Amino acid sequence: MRNLLDFLYKYHHWLVFVLLEVVSVVLLFKYNSYQNSVWFTSANAVAGKVYEMESKLTSYMAMAELNEQLTLRNIYQERQLDQLRRLYAEATKDTTAAEREELAFLSNYQLIPAKVVENSIHKAENLITIDKGRKDGVEPDMGVACGNGVVGVVYLVSDHYSVVISALNAASSRISCSIRNRGYFGYLHWYGGDPSVAYVEDVPRHAKFNLGEWMVTSGFSSIFPSGVQVGKIEQVYNSSDGLSYKLKVRLSTDFGNLRDVVVISDKSIAERAALMQAARDSISFKQRQ
Repeated sequence: MRNLLDFLYKYHHWLVFVLLEVVSVVLLFKYNSYQNSVWFTSANAVAGKVYEMESKLTSYMAMAELNEQLTLRNIYQERQLDQLRRLYAEATKDTTAAEREELAFLSNYQLIPAKVVENSIHKAENLITIDKGRKDGVEPDMGVACGNGVVGVVYLVSDHYSVVISALNAASSRISCSIRNRGYFGYLHWYGGDPSVAYVEDVPRHAKFNLGEWMVTSGFSSIFPSGVQVGKIEQVYNSSDGLSYKLKVRLSTDFGNLRDVVVISDKSIAERAALMQAARDSISFKQRQ
């Protein structure tokens, strides 16, 4: 209390000056029409700027939500398009059976929207951090995609964040993919360098396809459903042993401008993993006998 009194006593002349200035300003603008109109106009201009900034901020937040919704919609539309291709290809067969199979498949997974908070594209082993984690339903070995195609596979998970092994990871990423509507499959591998180009290896020599055709996820693993875009075939090479093809693929995902992604949660992963482990245990038991 004494310190406060000492402060007031020491600076009392400045406090009186400020008080008198405030009183004079109030009297000036209150009892003079011209000054009052100037104040009113200026206040409106300032308020207008504030409201404009608020509107832009609200629009930005709405845009972020819209991007998230568009990402989800693109994924679903890609799945629906894949379904239509299958139905068209099987038009001479029992199309209702194919449709039932596809609908049953779609019910096995859900999409968890997330945003990229950290990303790299020029390292040999690129990783991505997203803002969803264990409490949001994300678990290791779940696939991650965006509206344009595959992104990577969840590696580490905390309560609120996850680290994703990017498809641009030369050491750890091998995603099973196939030539759309052809059935021939291989494994996507990135060798470094250009972040828009990767290669699909181990495509069988008897495979028939054309340049410009799409590579999509094969659905053979428990990570990605079938039909998620990977990229377009640009060139074809022979493998080093001459027994298969290596395809140069222009990736559909722009990893340098990655913002909104979805984590693909497959409800049947645990069941398939348990079945696979049971098969391994059975084989191991028989080998020991």
